[in-house]
Amino acid sequence: MYTLCWMLRRSLKKYSFESIREESSYSDIPDVKNDFAFMLHMIDQYDPLYSKRFAVFLSEVSENKLRQLNLNNEWTLDKLRQRITKNSQDKLELHLFMLSGIPDTVFDLMELEVLKLELIPDVTIPPIIAQLINLREMWLYHTPAKIEAPALAFLRENLKSLHIKFTDIKEIPLWIYSLKNLSELHLTGNLSSDNNRYIVIDGLRELKRLKVLRLKSNLTKLPQVVTDVGLHLQKLSINNEGTKLMVLNSLKKMVNLSELELIRCDLERIPHSIFSLHNLQELDLKDNNLKTIEEIISFQHLHRLVCLKLWYNQIAYIPIQIGTLTNLEKLYLNRNKIAKIPSQLFFCRKLRFLDLSHNNLTNIPVDIGFLQNLQYLAVTANRIENLPNELFQCKKLRTLNLGNNCLHSLPSRFGELSALTQLELRANRLECLPVELGECRQLKRSGLVVEEDLFNTLPTEVKEQLWKADKEPA
Repeated sequence: MYTLCWMLRRSLKKYSFESIREESSYSDIPDVKNDFAFMLHMIDQYDPLYSKRFAVFLSEVSENKLRQLNLNNEWTLDKLRQRITKNSQDKLELHLFMLSGIPDTVFDLMELEVLKLELIPDVTIPPIIAQLINLREMWLYHTPAKIEAPALAFLRENLKSLHIKFTDIKEIPLWIYSLKNLSELHLTGNLSSDNNRYIVIDGLRELKRLKVLRLKSNLTKLPQVVTDVGLHLQKLSINNEGTKLMVLNSLKKMVNLSELELIRCDLERIPHSIFSLHNLQELDLKDNNLKTIEEIISFQHLHRLVCLKLWYNQIAYIPIQIGTLTNLEKLYLNRNKIAKIPSQLFFCRKLRFLDLSHNNLTNIPVDIGFLQNLQYLAVTANRIENLPNELFQCKKLRTLNLGNNCLHSLPSRFGELSALTQLELRANRLECLPVELGECRQLKRSGLVVEEDLFNTLPTEVKEQLWKADKEPA
């Protein structure tokens, strides 16, 4: 009878936590309805305190606090310190992957210089990040981070480099465009012109101190905002992942560029707009569809150009105009279809680095001896049968890669290359090695890349000398 009266007199379809919201710090506890409400009303008949305790678990604020507590318990300071590594730039780096958030202990790692956050979908950067006084670089990979105002103020002053990888362009946090001291920005993801995607990156114009911009995407043309930013850029890198980049006239406006990379842009010719970039020092056109490079004559107007990378293309021959690039110091022509080296190439007397590996060469011209500054020569994976004596006039050679050719024998003049530290000879038709290799005092066993049975053709004293050099401190 009591239960029946209770059910008739009370509104059991709704249960309100209003009093608990007023009493506690959890103002987001929602009211509940229907079966769940009825169950809570019944529990109240036994002990109202149970419902109050249960209410805490309905609060998102409370849930986030519990999640953060668990995260902090799991990721102690010692555990995080074990995860810190030195990257290729010799900077202290921490990479957090697929966590529910950022452990508070991260912000006690004051030595940290690079912080990588990957696949952390719901994260807010707190003010305590200001404790990372050495932090200069952040990576947000599929991590659309929010940020509190004091944290943004800190990053605005201190962050120099930012890497963002995204699937949906909406993952790019808009707060990045207020990072006034940012000098380097890397964006990886779909930036095609569909659905006004470029509007989201219009904020790049606010980054007045940006010097390096790297885009890995699928552009059909350069967005206007990139051209505008390019007025003060020193380096622009576009990896278009095979999509044809068609409209490049706006490049000529980027007059301060010293480095330009147009990688996998399906270019068939060298864009003429490049020849207006008179401050250009390095040009990389890797992995395009270049078959001819007749335009190379126009590079003579780029007096500061010292590094030219035309690797991973379909180039069949080198125009004789290559000889006009007399300031060139590095030339990458590997992974092409070149069958002959024109003698004019050796007019580039400042060359220190020359890579012609993976082509169709059958010989090295005797004019190679004119390259007195050459330190690196690679002709790996060609069809070269012999080496000219003039090669050994290149006294500064430190690296000589001759592997995967058709060499039957080696000249005895190898001892003249006293600076040699790496010699690659594997996969040839050699039967023995010249004893004069023992005169290459900088050469170690680890730097002599050759089959073991061929190495064993050397006299015992030469082999011991090479092994001993490996054990000596650098």
